[in-house]
Amino acid sequence: MSETEGLTLASRILVTGGSGFIGGHVLTALRERGSGAPYRVRLLLRDPARLPAGAASGADVVRGDLADPESLRGVCDGVDVVLHCASHVGDDERRTETVNDHGTRALVEEAARAGVGRIVQVSTAAVYGRGPFAGALPGELPLAPTSPTSRSRAAAERHVLDAGGVVLRPHFVLGVGDRWVVPGLAALLGLLSAGLEDCAARHSVVDVRALGHAVVAAGLSERDLAGVHHVNHPRPVNCSELLDTVAGRLGLHLPGTAMDIDEARARLAGQPRALHHLGVVAVDHWFADDGFWTGAGVDPGAGFAEILAEHAAWYRQFLAR
Repeated sequence: MSETEGLTLASRILVTGGSGFIGGHVLTALRERGSGAPYRVRLLLRDPARLPAGAASGADVVRGDLADPESLRGVCDGVDVVLHCASHVGDDERRTETVNDHGTRALVEEAARAGVGRIVQVSTAAVYGRGPFAGALPGELPLAPTSPTSRSRAAAERHVLDAGGVVLRPHFVLGVGDRWVVPGLAALLGLLSAGLEDCAARHSVVDVRALGHAVVAAGLSERDLAGVHHVNHPRPVNCSELLDTVAGRLGLHLPGTAMDIDEARARLAGQPRALHHLGVVAVDHWFADDGFWTGAGVDPGAGFAEILAEHAAWYRQFLAR
């Protein structure tokens, strides 16, 4: 896609994945810009009934399925900006390839046919594979995805980048709607019955509300933001602080004393999924900002402790369910 001048005056924005975790916060960010904003929102949804009431008041909802390219015909007509937040996360390799890779390609082709000015895709730092990554900038690391989901999302990125679009790669995304990061850390702590002692591995985090505003800013900015960007809070959080804060804020009962990594691995022997999670948190996954937040004119939000404090009540209710 060629850069379009004056994108802050875009008349119509297409959002995919508006019923999902990140896409829902993108809709909130658009709504928070005010009812007098000079654009209209169009939502591409496989099942419009899944959109919460009031999530996008006044939006134009169109049915479409990334797994069915024919259903995408015409969805980008009259659209200036596409904010692509939809993806399939899971171990079904055929499904993730169909939705994330082939579906994104079909969406990008439709956007090109319709003359869309800019595409923004929400991807993931998981496309880099396993760390350690310490202060890495976009372009410094090769792609080495290890799961069906991350492989398909890396393939999806290529379609967007080849079209001159913007790709955003967060690491740990936190906040209302997070069913993976903090719940996964809580489950790990439960299995260990203790925290980790002196685990200094650093991790990038971002509040999903800040990420929602980042996606909107990337779509509407008059600056040329084409390419890959890391979208995380500038200050990483170390592993021990990460786990201790989760335990403290969520009121987790951990009867054991803090242990080192080797002891934790021994305690989790025979539990491959838990060992995988431990392997992630025990090494650096710190992805440095390349100036995106300043360039896009958006606040990166709060640091980890503040994020968790603000969202702790929601997490406690989610875990109780």
